[in-house]
Amino acid sequence: MSLNKMKVAVAAGLLSTVVAGVSMTVGANAATKKVNWATVTSAKAGGGMAALVKAAQKEGHVNVITIPLSGWANYGAIMKDFTKKYGIHINDANPNGSSAQEITAIQQDKGRADAPDVVDVGTTYATSNLALWAPYEVANWSQIPSSAKDAKGRWFDDYGGYVAIGCDTKIVTTCPTSFADLTNPIYKNEVAINNDPTSASAAFYAVWAASIANGGSFNNVTPGIAFFANLNKIGNFVPGGTAATAAAGSTPILIWWDYLQNGVASSVPGWKSVIPTDGTISAYYTQAITKDSPDPAAARLWEEYLYSSVGQNLFLQGYARPIELAAMTANKSVSQSFLSKLPAAPKGTLTLPTIAQVTSASSTVDANWAAAIAAG
Repeated sequence: MSLNKMKVAVAAGLLSTVVAGVSMTVGANAATKKVNWATVTSAKAGGGMAALVKAAQKEGHVNVITIPLSGWANYGAIMKDFTKKYGIHINDANPNGSSAQEITAIQQDKGRADAPDVVDVGTTYATSNLALWAPYEVANWSQIPSSAKDAKGRWFDDYGGYVAIGCDTKIVTTCPTSFADLTNPIYKNEVAINNDPTSASAAFYAVWAASIANGGSFNNVTPGIAFFANLNKIGNFVPGGTAATAAAGSTPILIWWDYLQNGVASSVPGWKSVIPTDGTISAYYTQAITKDSPDPAAARLWEEYLYSSVGQNLFLQGYARPIELAAMTANKSVSQSFLSKLPAAPKGTLTLPTIAQVTSASSTVDANWAAAIAAG
């Protein structure tokens, strides 16, 4: 996942909701059948949801990585409710890490009991490491758009949002509303993105949004690199911004996901954010189960929970746009009270870059970012 993932109370009625679309039926021989959950590709294939729950509870815990307890897509409430529902402890490693660090942890910790069972990463980190993932399809698989999942079940998107520009109105007199505004000399030493775009997905998409604002496209991210190189040259750019630096006042302008801007606003009175008028881009984060997961049943139960109506609505409560939103709206399982609080999306049809475009843009940023910023 991208860097510095950041508590919203959970509605009592939602907490009691039974996972929608998940069958609790156990196969006739599930009680005696020995199941290797490390190779099971669906709960049904392992004997049903009840069998999965029993196996996961026997394991007793699940190892997640880079998920903060508050501020990031409501994960704090999600983890609390999962443990309450199933009695399974969640080990959360490196909560303020990055997507790149998640991949490194899987590679370095293989065979250890505390190795990551699941990841939540930027899509490109999932698609470029397919050998690390175990195929699995959650019960609500059909509600995930085909463009947001691997046909073989190795990865699947979970929640997303739009790149937005946040601003501390106590420090900044006139908040910028576009990328073009950020070049104004009044913003010297004030503009940051969330960490390094070569290792953090949120920062990468900030660069891509800047590219679109400056004549680029899904097929051309170079103008975005040039934009930040110039922003650095004129003294406006501050590398390595986080929610903490925003709260401290050292980066009073922070380019980050719209739903994470709400987390900053909860701790920074006067914080405001807008989706830039000249550079709009949306993206989703991605789940995957590690092939060598030390707790394979708990890992699969965690995914079933996240993609149930409960988990998806809890993402929505955190101002993130759950991947099943369209299907949930159609089948009326979406929480209207949470949906009504979601910032209005930009007008027009939502178009996401393809995996090939993401991979190409990511490679371009990886190859050129450091030199461009150094030159700037």
